[in-house]
Amino acid sequence: MEQAAEASRAGLRTRRERIITTARPILQTSVAAALAWLFATEVLGHEQPFFAPISAVITLGLTVGERRRRAVEIAIGVSVGIAIADLLVAGIGTGTWQVGVVTGLAMLAATLVGGGPLLATQAGASAVLVATLQPPEGFDFDRAVDALAGSGTALVIGALLLPVDVVRLVRDGLGPVTDRLAASLTAVADALERRDEREAERALASIGRIDQLYDHLTASLAAAGDSARISLGRRGKLNRLERYVAAVGEIGLAIENARALARGAVRAMALDDSIPPEVVAAVQELATAARELGAALEDADEGRSREGALRAVRLANAVLDETANLSAVHIVGQVRLVAVDLLRANGMPRPEAQEAVRSAAAERLDE
Repeated sequence: MEQAAEASRAGLRTRRERIITTARPILQTSVAAALAWLFATEVLGHEQPFFAPISAVITLGLTVGERRRRAVEIAIGVSVGIAIADLLVAGIGTGTWQVGVVTGLAMLAATLVGGGPLLATQAGASAVLVATLQPPEGFDFDRAVDALAGSGTALVIGALLLPVDVVRLVRDGLGPVTDRLAASLTAVADALERRDEREAERALASIGRIDQLYDHLTASLAAAGDSARISLGRRGKLNRLERYVAAVGEIGLAIENARALARGAVRAMALDDSIPPEVVAAVQELATAARELGAALEDADEGRSREGALRAVRLANAVLDETANLSAVHIVGQVRLVAVDLLRANGMPRPEAQEAVRSAAAERLDE
């Protein structure tokens, strides 16, 4: 009974969180559809502006970053589809083969004007609606205008009514990337410490899985910038986004250099090369620096991430005078590269980051 009650409570929490997450887009879409209909009927004077609310719903159904760019495609696609369908249906009527012809020609026309798959799909869907649900009584552009009005209304509502928190959007995308990078670096350190080749290969594979998260992060960043530009209430956050723009690029470099570091660990295990414990500790410090990066970008505790990167350099460089092992030297070089990337992601200019790494190495060597 206790387990059943806990499962029920968990289910309620999940449903409540789902409702909270979808409440804003549902409200936006509902208001946009209503206002698109109102605008088309009262301002444009159209009696049944079916395509106005439909276009508004489709536009707000796109992800945030696609709206401004793709709304134009939708408006063009719907307009082209309607225009082609109106013209053809007026000439050949409706029926089984007519629906196929109208749909195909509408999609072809949308493709010829330079549209992508989304534009062609919208043109085809609009043509189907015209040819089946609302066959035209004559040829006019009223429904094409309705589609434009609906998409425009949706963009205005999306910008003014409960606009997305652009900083939170990027922060939510950044967290999984830095957490996975930190976990992968920790796995590399563990593999080196235990001298486990199989574990090193798994760590390398885990870094490969960061790519999808990173792609999502870059898309979120583009979406946030797009949303901030069209939202009057979010334009003030563009300066904060600029810091994330610089950081995300450097995080991408850190991922690539961490991948090379993991390959070096796999090679060291395959060759049975000895890796000093200071190198293992250095990789662990890099993991700490990556894990603390999100807090640093929020100005919560900038020093912890930077100091972790510099400690990694001090530890790694300490072994260079003690070993000529090529595997160890390679890993030390990658530690330094990842450290520079993480310092740059923290906001350091590249010359300053490189000088900090050189100074950290010299401090360690002087001790």
